[in-house]
Amino acid sequence: MDNDLSAGDLSVGVDVGGTFTDLLLLDRAAGTWRTAKVPSTPADQAVGFTDGIAALGVSPSQLNEVLHGTTVATNALLERRGARVGIIATEGFRDLLELGRRTRPNAYGLTGSFEALAERQDRLGVPERVTALGEVLIPLDEAAVEAAAIRLRDAGCESLVIHFLHAYAAPGHERRAAAIARKVWPNPFVCASHEVLAEMREFERGSTAAVHAYVQPAIVRYIDSVRRRLADAGFARELLVTQANGGTMAASVVGENAVHTVLSGPAAGVIAAAATGRAAGLPNLITGDMGGTSFDVALILDGEPAISSEKDIAYGIPVRVPMVDVHTIGAGGGSIARVTSAGLLAVGPHSAGSVPGPVGYGRGGTEPTITDANLLLGRLDAARVPGSKPADLAAVAAALARVGDRLGLDADGTAAAILRVVNAAMADAMRLVSVARGQDPRDLAYFPFGGAGPLHAVDLAKELGVGKILVPRFPGLTSALGCLLADLRHDFVQTLNRPVDAVTGAEIDAILAAQAKSGRALLTREGAEKIEVRHTADLLFRGQTHMLSVPATPGAEDATALREAFIARFKTRFGIVLPGMQVMLLNLRTSAFGRREALDLHVFAPPPGKVAPPRTYRRVWFPDGWHDTPIYDREGLSPGAELHGPAVVEQSDTTLLLHPSSHATVDALGNLVVTP
Repeated sequence: MDNDLSAGDLSVGVDVGGTFTDLLLLDRAAGTWRTAKVPSTPADQAVGFTDGIAALGVSPSQLNEVLHGTTVATNALLERRGARVGIIATEGFRDLLELGRRTRPNAYGLTGSFEALAERQDRLGVPERVTALGEVLIPLDEAAVEAAAIRLRDAGCESLVIHFLHAYAAPGHERRAAAIARKVWPNPFVCASHEVLAEMREFERGSTAAVHAYVQPAIVRYIDSVRRRLADAGFARELLVTQANGGTMAASVVGENAVHTVLSGPAAGVIAAAATGRAAGLPNLITGDMGGTSFDVALILDGEPAISSEKDIAYGIPVRVPMVDVHTIGAGGGSIARVTSAGLLAVGPHSAGSVPGPVGYGRGGTEPTITDANLLLGRLDAARVPGSKPADLAAVAAALARVGDRLGLDADGTAAAILRVVNAAMADAMRLVSVARGQDPRDLAYFPFGGAGPLHAVDLAKELGVGKILVPRFPGLTSALGCLLADLRHDFVQTLNRPVDAVTGAEIDAILAAQAKSGRALLTREGAEKIEVRHTADLLFRGQTHMLSVPATPGAEDATALREAFIARFKTRFGIVLPGMQVMLLNLRTSAFGRREALDLHVFAPPPGKVAPPRTYRRVWFPDGWHDTPIYDREGLSPGAELHGPAVVEQSDTTLLLHPSSHATVDALGNLVVTP
């Protein structure tokens, strides 16, 4: 929507994905907005970022806020393109990250392998040892630390982790070792594990620190490049970067918090989904973000995204920082279809990305993708693909036929089979975050977003028995909107791992006060004016592994209050109590928020009016066969409008497919509420 913009209060959310960079520009004063979608530039994502700003028709000098969700850290980790990491560990424990928990990547068979983020020759041990109670058993050998740091530096390591046993309880050795290493290290990429995560469990703490070090150089270089480009073009404010916990942080502190940028983009989309669901009266959602390379699923209950501090980003790589609980599979519009050595059709996880892209994009792609299947079956408009010319459907059909030849299928049959395979995989991912966690999908609404999300929404809703679908105003720009909605946020954790009865209220208050002080200092440094602090405690019964979190209130906490809150939560969750078990206080956590100006989503609602007639008709394939289907422009659908399937609703950032017998209405916010 190309609206006039006033000068002085312009905010832009930028989500850089694997295929496209999406931008949403909002004039908060005038209540107007613009959108843009440009191809991502994998070689240097900062180019796509600035191309997108230019596509909005504004100069960075006009912008008051720039908020950014990035996949740089996530991609560096998943594609193993991060920094060469050196680790200095307690002598005898340099292989801890490789040993891990001795889990297996596959439940059956003696297959699978794991490669640690740091090679064995880049993991060195030095003499030192403290106990879990903080008692020094072996003093730190400072000369050995310096020698190890020099050896790793000279070997070509770019970043360095100091990871000692029980540093969460007694960080003195790590602090001293980090200070020694920083004197001889050639760059600022040195971290002590307790600085990244002051939490027990050596493997998880070390893994989190290793992930931080692995992605830190890449994210710092990228964010610095974006900052320079914006500053050179006249942007005078601080760039804000979305974190995995659903909050944002100033670009100036990204280097200190690099691990928090993993899954930054997907988290922003879930934040927008939660806000949209609350405003639309549908607070319980299961979300599905289908972009060009992946399908990201999350659960939202009572208007709040599920947050987890126990996520594994990939096999054997846990990251123990608070994250919006997103489950990802390799199923996006660019996911490549192939026939396996067993003669089975498989889709993904490899993606054609934006370059060369799907066959239909005409950029040199030769392997058929999900997008190509949708093009051939009429679900996508062949005349509106990214690029300067319509899709060559003959080339698309030929690519699909090459796969189909091995399956005994023609091009159309292959395309239909590809959609069935990928829809089944996405439905399984949705069950993993709902059914597997005790949530019945029939009690939830489905919130599809991403460029390809609405195209598959009705298929997935039918597969899961979901009774309602909430399609947002800008599905392809939902993560960009989430950037605009996210507050500043920082999280802190301190492990105690002691019987709750042995911890005094004064001790709890002191820890929470120190965490709150650190959070307020960071937020003040970032320019936050309205600050809010929340505290929680992690508790478990002695001998158990999984913990439950309860709210904590400084000044009012004692052992009895925390124990009773935990037991009540345990009974609600499991339906039983364990009166003979000792309750352990594992961690104290603090989340500090810098609240930003609230955004009324009614600003995106289309103006009132009548339903525009179909723009055209075309043949579209549905599971029950081909239909001559009306094609609507979403801009012509005003609040109150109703559509009956079969129908296709097109807009610049996505396409919604309404199956025969499905029904859709436009609500007051401009969302499409679909009954499948």
